[in-house]
Amino acid sequence: MRPGLFDPRIDAYIAKAQPAAQPILNEIRAAVHAACPDVEETLKWRTPTFDYKGIMLGMASFRKYTTMSFWKPKLMRDRLSAADRKALDRAGEVKIGDALPGRAVLVRLVKVAAQLNDEGVAQPRVARKKPALKTPAYFTAALKKNAAARARFAAFPPSHRREYLEWVTEAKQEETRQRRVAQAVEWIAQGKGRNWKYE
Repeated sequence: MRPGLFDPRIDAYIAKAQPAAQPILNEIRAAVHAACPDVEETLKWRTPTFDYKGIMLGMASFRKYTTMSFWKPKLMRDRLSAADRKALDRAGEVKIGDALPGRAVLVRLVKVAAQLNDEGVAQPRVARKKPALKTPAYFTAALKKNAAARARFAAFPPSHRREYLEWVTEAKQEETRQRRVAQAVEWIAQGKGRNWKYE
């Protein structure tokens, strides 16, 4: 959709929502357009989403509540007053029959979200550490037979070791596993990572 236009798919989404949720969804939408005239409406994850230089927020309707979900709420909190932080939390889950924060408050929240996107402030990525993989005894035995492979495997970064271990242990059949172990030992002895062909 072009900026500022109303996406008919969102009209349809609101029309399908339960009657008590429709005014809440319409109010969120109106506040977004009032705060950010260049917003782009779209559907992502089958729910209405508002983009402005990246995702800004989304809204959804469920059986017992509606939600106004900002993409960068933690970053927004530093720029909000205490009252607006409470409103941000309230807008996150509005039970059917309850009221949204007022239009002026919603507009302020959306303006802060738009400002973050305007400034190119990125959401900090949370690194998810994968649990360490155990080296199976059959792989350790194969490495022991090749001194170069054993030394290089020990010196590999954890990501390279993980790629080989996943490749070998994911084999469904014994014959495939043995073939992969032999190939892995050969490549490791040469100092090659599992995906060396693509590096």
